[in-house]
Amino acid sequence: MKLYFSPAACSLSPHILLRACGLTFDLEKVDTERHRTADGRDFYAINPKGQVPVLELADGSRLTEGPVIAQYIADQAQATQLMPAAGTLARYRVMEWQNYVSTELHKSFTPLFHAGLDDNAKATLAALLRKKMDWLDAQLQHGPYLTGEHFTAADAYLFVVLGWAKFVKLDISDLAHLQAFLRRVAARPAVQAAMRAEGLLG
Repeated sequence: MKLYFSPAACSLSPHILLRACGLTFDLEKVDTERHRTADGRDFYAINPKGQVPVLELADGSRLTEGPVIAQYIADQAQATQLMPAAGTLARYRVMEWQNYVSTELHKSFTPLFHAGLDDNAKATLAALLRKKMDWLDAQLQHGPYLTGEHFTAADAYLFVVLGWAKFVKLDISDLAHLQAFLRRVAARPAVQAAMRAEGLLG
């Protein structure tokens, strides 16, 4: 398999899972501004959406959309702690969180990265996002991870998205449960290995 990624982008989440599952894979870095791969190919020819992550399978077919790729990786490795077995309520709980992170957090961060957005609009959007962070902080008081005692694919995704706060100057340093969550996930070996491979750690 090959994972097309951009450092610190949402592709870091499936990257973490690939390492957590011990699967064999290659990495291909993508310049998401120029839409070129590290070897100079047009990334639009690989993914017409122009976005990472893309997981290229052994037969040459490709999967897109991070939460779907996460499910595929965990299922291939039979890693039911990361993604519980199909048909169980535990799986739907993880998917529920994956959906929340994707639609309510990930997409709320996206406009804050655009330089052309009016400062007042950014302030309004940041305030709305901060309310979601407050709610999330309260949820994390019930356990070390989103669904309880065990780290899942949803936690990997949340960790990556929360990491964007510093890039858009969204202060979440006062949210104790979120900060503890970030430290807890950052200490995991697979997370450190993925971040080091992407040049995010020394």
